[in-house]
Amino acid sequence: MEIVFVLVGIATLGAALLTVTTRQLVHAALWLVVALGGLAVEYLLLTAEFIAWVQVLIYVGSVVVLLLFGLMLTRAPIGRSPDADSGNRWAALGVAAVAASTLVWVVVDAFRTTWIDLEGPARGSTEVTGALLFRHWVLPFEALSVLLLAALVGAVVLSRKRGKEPS
Repeated sequence: MEIVFVLVGIATLGAALLTVTTRQLVHAALWLVVALGGLAVEYLLLTAEFIAWVQVLIYVGSVVVLLLFGLMLTRAPIGRSPDADSGNRWAALGVAAVAASTLVWVVVDAFRTTWIDLEGPARGSTEVTGALLFRHWVLPFEALSVLLLAALVGAVVLSRKRGKEPS
């Protein structure tokens, strides 16, 4: 099980790297589908079925579809575009490396003394997860839904053809 977990993790990491390094926007969105699907498989391997299905339904099913609709509605270039590359790849790589190492350090430091009791009650059950989500995380989920709605409305407004204005 651990070997499958590591292999899926490596494939997910590869898809995530391809998401941010490809120069074609549609390919980036499709690699994002692979990366988010890999995360769902990791959740399944951790026996958190509810979170895995939420990952598939919300992120793969909704967010990526919204992203693709946004690309289509705004008539973004499908192929390579010189406008999409700012030439700051090395600065972006440095910032990403510093951010990733800081994130790893914070997570390792925060959970250094935390051990998972594998013999205890299941913490990834639907009841426990639902209670936690609806008790503590309702406001962030609602804020995310408003943000996604604003993005969709913005894409529709940007895609409308402007008619001749009366003089």
